[in-house]
This record gives sequence, C-alpha cells and structure tokens, in this order.
Amino acid sequence: MPARALERARELYQKAWTEQDHYRFPSAIRLHKRALVHADRAPDSPERTELRVRILYCLGAATGETSGLDSAVEFFDQARQEIERLEDPRLRVLLKGSADYYQACIILRMGQPEQAVPWFDPFIDLAENALQTALEHVDAEWVNRLAASLISRALANAAIRRSKAAISDLTRVAVLSGEHSLDRLYPYVIAALANTYKQSGHVIEALRHYEEAERLYLAHDKPSLLASSRLLHAECLLMVGMSDHVGRMLDEALPVLRKNKVSQDIAEVEMYRASAALMDDQFDLARRMAKASMRKLEKRGSTWWMMAALIELWAHAMQVKRVTNALVQKALALSEHLAANHLIDEARLAGVLAVRLQVRRRRIAEAEELLSRLPAPRAVTPLDHRMQRRLVLAELALAKGDRRAALTHARKGLDELGRVRDQLGGLELVSATAVHGRELRELAIRLALESDDARQVFVWLERTRAQAYRYEPQELIEDSELAERIAQVRGLGRELMRAGLDGRPTTELRNELVKAQREATRLGWHSQRWGRTRPMATINEVIAELGERAMVSFVVSGGTMVAVVVAAGQVRMVRLGDAHDALEGAQKLHIDLNALAPDYLPPPLVEVIGGSARRQAAALDALLIKPLIHLIGERELVVVPTGPLYTVPWGVLPSLHGRPVVTAPSATAWLTATQAEKPKTDRVLLVQGPSLQFADGELDRLAAFHDSATVLAGEDATAAKVLENLDGADLVHVAAHGEHENENALFSRLELVDGSLFAYELGRLRKPPAHVVLSACSLASNRVRPGDEALGFAGAMIAGGTRTVIAASSKVGDEMSAAAMADYHRALVAGAAPAVALAEAMAKDPFRRPFLCLGSG
Repeated sequence: MPARALERARELYQKAWTEQDHYRFPSAIRLHKRALVHADRAPDSPERTELRVRILYCLGAATGETSGLDSAVEFFDQARQEIERLEDPRLRVLLKGSADYYQACIILRMGQPEQAVPWFDPFIDLAENALQTALEHVDAEWVNRLAASLISRALANAAIRRSKAAISDLTRVAVLSGEHSLDRLYPYVIAALANTYKQSGHVIEALRHYEEAERLYLAHDKPSLLASSRLLHAECLLMVGMSDHVGRMLDEALPVLRKNKVSQDIAEVEMYRASAALMDDQFDLARRMAKASMRKLEKRGSTWWMMAALIELWAHAMQVKRVTNALVQKALALSEHLAANHLIDEARLAGVLAVRLQVRRRRIAEAEELLSRLPAPRAVTPLDHRMQRRLVLAELALAKGDRRAALTHARKGLDELGRVRDQLGGLELVSATAVHGRELRELAIRLALESDDARQVFVWLERTRAQAYRYEPQELIEDSELAERIAQVRGLGRELMRAGLDGRPTTELRNELVKAQREATRLGWHSQRWGRTRPMATINEVIAELGERAMVSFVVSGGTMVAVVVAAGQVRMVRLGDAHDALEGAQKLHIDLNALAPDYLPPPLVEVIGGSARRQAAALDALLIKPLIHLIGERELVVVPTGPLYTVPWGVLPSLHGRPVVTAPSATAWLTATQAEKPKTDRVLLVQGPSLQFADGELDRLAAFHDSATVLAGEDATAAKVLENLDGADLVHVAAHGEHENENALFSRLELVDGSLFAYELGRLRKPPAHVVLSACSLASNRVRPGDEALGFAGAMIAGGTRTVIAASSKVGDEMSAAAMADYHRALVAGAAPAVALAEAMAKDPFRRPFLCLGSG
C-alpha cells in the first residue's frame, strides 16, 4: 500500500501538470493537492521528498496564477524547506532553481519584471558553471531548466527595456538548443524575441515573430502559451493602432477565459480591451473594462492594476466637463506609484495627463512646471505616449497664444508618426497608425482653419489625410504561406455559400472562415510590404495638373463642414455650416440607394424610395455644392471626401447631374494616379462571374466594343486566371458580384467561379492594370479610419498603382449595371475620358446607376 501511494502520487502529479500546461489551473490545483495527500501516505524516502518538492513548487505556480503571489509563496517556501532534506547537492541546486524559476515567473506575471530578474540569476550561474565542469555527462533536466530560465529572464529584461541583456540570453538559448537538441524550446525563443522587439520599439519585427511563435504553439498543442502570446501580440497591435482588430479579438477571447476562470489572463485581456476602447473614444467601455481589470489585479497583488488605473483615469478625464484639482492630483499620485514600481513610460504618461488637465484648467504656470519635471521620451517609449507628449506641448503653446509653436509641435509629432509608419508592412497597418495622430491632426486643422489661409489648410489636409496612399508598392515577394491561407479562405467561403443554399448548418464553417481570414490578415500585414513614400502634392503641382478642372476637398473640424476649393489657379475656403446634417444625409442617401437597387422593384416602391433619395440628394446638394458654384462654375470636378461622404455618387446631386466628377482620397493620391505611367499595350480583359442575371449579354455587348479582348467566363473565370490577366492590362471590366467587408476591408471581394478574389491578392500584381471597371455591387465602399484612411477593394487598387477604377458605392441591380456599362464603354471607345464617359452613362438614371470614378479620371 505505501509503495502504491507513491506511485499514485506520481500519477496525480503528471495529470496535474498536464492540466497546468493547458491553463486549467483550478483543476491542476485540486490534482496537486490530492497528489500531496498520497505522497504523505508513502514512507519517508529521498524519492518521496523529491516528488513532494516538485508537487509543491508546481502547486505554488498554479496557485499564483489563480490567486496571486501572496497565496503562492507558502508553497514555494515549503518546497525549499523540503529541498534541504535531500543529500544530493546537484539535485538540491536543480530543485531550488526550479522553485525559484516558478516563483520568478509569477512575480513577472504580477507586473514586477525588475524584481523577477534576481530570482533567475543564481541557478543560471550555477548551471552554466556545471555545464563547463561536467564535460562527460550533462543532465538533460539541468539543460532544460537553464534554457527555460534564460528565456524567462530575457522576457523580464525585455519588459524593463534591457534589450541587449535579453538578446544575449536568447542567443545563449539558441546555442544550447543546437548543442543539446532542444528543438521544443524554439517556439519559446521566438516568442521571447517577439517580446524583446516589441519592447525595443521594432514593431514589425515583433509582429513577425509573434506570428511564427503562435503557429509553433498551435503545432505543438500549447494552448496556454498560445493564449499568452496572443495577449502580447494584441498589445503590440495596439502600439501600431489596430484598436478595432484587437477589440474584436479580445471580445472573442473573454468569454472563453471567463469560462476557464483564469483570473490573471481575464484581468490582462480586460485591461487591453480597455486600452483599445480608449483609442476608439469608447470611454464608457474603457472605464468599465479598466475597473474590472483593476479589481482582479489588486486582489491578486499585481502591480499592473496601476496600468489599468491609468486607462480608467484617462477615459474619465476625456469625459469630464470640469477639471478639478483633485483630478490633477490623482494623475500625479498615480504617476508616482507607477514610477515607484519601475513602470517608467506609464509614469511619464500619467504625468503628461496631469499637464493636459492643468492646461484645460488654464493653470499654465503649473502645467509648464509639471512638464519641466517630465524627462524626454526614451528611444523605446511607445508611439502613443510620444504623440500625447507632442499634443500637450502643442496645447500648452496654444494656451500661451503661440499658434506657430503649436503647429510646429503638431508637425514634428506627425513627422515622427510618419517615420514609424515607414517601417510597417501592409496597407492596414499603415492606415491604422493614424489613430495615434488623430488629436494632433484635429488641432492642426483647427488652427489652420482659424487662420483663414486656404493654402495652409490645403497643406495640412495633405499632411494628415490618407497617408496610406503615399506609399509605393515594393516589388512582389511571393509568400507561399499567405497564398495557401488565401486559398483556404476562398474554399471555406465557397463551402459556406453552398451550405447556406443547401440548408446545412453553417456555424462551424463560419467560425473556420473567420479564423482563416484572421490568419491571412496577419500574414498580409508583413507579407505585402510598401516602399518609400511619394512626395506630398504641392498646391502648385495640383493647380498645374487640374488645368480647367476644379478640386474640392471636404473636411470637418469642430462640427463644421469646410470646403477647400482649388479652381482657376486660386485656393479658397468656404465654411458650409453644421457637418452633422451633411454626414447624416450622406448615410441616409446611401441607405435609399441600396433599397432602390433591385431590378424588379414594384413601381410604388420605386416612387417612394426614389422620392426619398431625391430629397436627400437635393439636401446634400444645397449643403455641399450650391455654396461652391460661384467658385467651381461648370468645371469638371475632383472631389476629396471625408467620412461618410465617401459613399456619395456625386452624379446624383442636381448641381452635378451629367458633370464629370472624380473621387480621390487626397490631392496627393489623385496627382499620383494622374501622373502614373500608362501601359504600353492596349490589352483589354473582360471577366464574367457566376450568378449575374444579365452577365452574358453584358459581356457580349462589351466584346463588340473591344474585339481583341481576352474574355474569361464560366470555368475560365477563376481567381488565379483573373489575377494573371489583370497583370499589366490596359482596361479591365469585371462583371461579377462582390462585397465590401467593413470589418476587414482588404477581404472585400469579387465572386468568381472558384470562390472569392480578395483585395489582399491585388498586392501580387507586378504591374497593376491601368483602368478597372467593377460593374456590380458596392466595391467603391471603404472602411474609413481616423485621418480619412479609406480602404476597400477599389481603394486597394488605387493604392497599388491603378490609375482609374469605376465602381459602385452602393448596391446596383444586374440589369441597371449592364445598361450603364454598355453606355459607359460606348462613350469610352468614342474617345471620352473615364470621368466623362461615366457622367454620360449615369445621367440617364443616376439613382439606379450609383457609380463613382476613382483615381485620376
């Protein structure tokens, strides 16, 4: 029976460890305690003592995860007391190193990385010495524990910005791995490198390494480590500005974590969710999540409660109407707490908040004095922290009446943001960074508008809007893994559609599709790199290129809609009034146009919906265009919209009926598209997708206009063949259903015979087509982020180098689309420019033909 007790204890210990390895800590704790009971029934022996030590320090680790360090310490101390009973000196050192390792990991989890480092040092020193002296035989457990300790110490050093020390430890692990075949440690090293790069400010390298680590954790079935890595990955994405993506990701994670009752991870996820909400100006959600996180972290004794407290305080400060001295003192006290716990950047950020609050109180001298005590940002200070410091410098200068200095700080801050943006990969990451410069942009635009200098306003608009369109695509680098993932998404999308038509359950397929999309999205962030920035368009360049045309750039500042008009060699500014009516009117018009789209809508409905659409169009015309008529006259227009105005098909407005209008995300993007090199061939491609009622007739008519065109229809219209023929084409017409994906703009898609062709895949083109017509559905739609960073299917084509895209901003019926496109191509072959041809085609029935000419026109 006693021998059986020890055997049973070992069995329970192994089961407990398995539970612990899968993040099921409550179950692991119960099993560890049962294992102790059985071990106590066995006779005293070195084997029993060693087993008890291992159970105790593992129990300490599991208890620390669920209840905090204070509850765990007693188990670690008991383990060390048991260790002293062992005679084998090498075993004592190993077990003590293991106990120290697990306690240090809990200290690290509690947000005290600097305090964690010394716990790793003794065993690392002893183990390294043992490796040097024990040349004939090296215990595998020693090597494993040494490598694990080095990795964890690297994580701790990275957290306190000691990147050289962290990389040194990880380099040593790589050597150990090669010498002792520790292949299983490779994922841990990659994850630690990701964290080190993140803490050092090398975000794109961090993102790549997180992706690799997560793939390896999945392959090795390490769900607990995968969860931790994804949390750190989320923090890295927040540093870039991907708050919306992170918010969705964490919203999915929280129910799972709550079900498994992993309090530390729940608290951390809630804290990062609060941070994402704060970036998106969702202040109530930010405060609620931050408070929930604070409660859990304080209960566990984690110093990270202070970081959650900072998020909560910041959200509160953004909402409060009257700033009190008590609020300032709260920010200062929190700054001191953070500094005392070695959270240096967070301490300085709390100090910046105190300065901003003093500026809002008009206590300028106090604000300056506080700011003078704050050290300058470090090289590794996070981007959003640096932007907040620039903002407070600008606000302080403005409060002192120095508008020039305020604009200088805004410019320097946005230039710094641009330097970070230059290091990033795909369009989504580039566009996301604008969230960090939102307040600086708003301040600069407001000051420029107050100056009544239209040229200055133009310059600031170009400096702050649609910066993603300023990047040149780099030469294609094939990524087989991304291509494979895209193919998986395409297949799942097709299968999901079939399941829906067959009446089969779709939940599991939908979940698989979301997962595959997310993986492809992340790969795309650093697989499709963008190169140097194009120079910002100058006003003189725009005037020269416009010729007899006019450009109207819309901007909203302080609730007012403003138009900057460039016409006849002059730049003028017109204040159009309350922006709310115009933006809401654009949204209502979009809804009406979608409702009006079906081909066989009953005439009474056409009359009712059409009447509503005409009223909305007339109201928008009165708000946005009629006040500008004295400046633009009858000229052709280039319109640079803002926010919901991106959805407006300008030809539906009475004053613009039949007038050529080009839409562009910025003057710089328009100038780039206009001056892009034209293809040296006249190659025309016509594509027909499935399930379009009038597609056969449409392509037949178009083929008559373009007798040498390549036609892909039926089984030939696959995504691969379409992509191959898009490359370098002069004119492409795609008659295929499509859909704009608002939550993931670059997964907007065209439906082809073998599934979807995604906007992501356009990055595979070596020479983008010059002129693309997307005749069905709403592929001119965009996801519009702060800074008017607009992305969608058509937008991705313009960013990739296509000169002109014709696409619908709202839904459009198959019959109406076919008729409009026949008119469009008839005008094209007669010699009309794209914008002119579209204006003629839309004029016949603008509300049923809601197309836009994007790019150059």
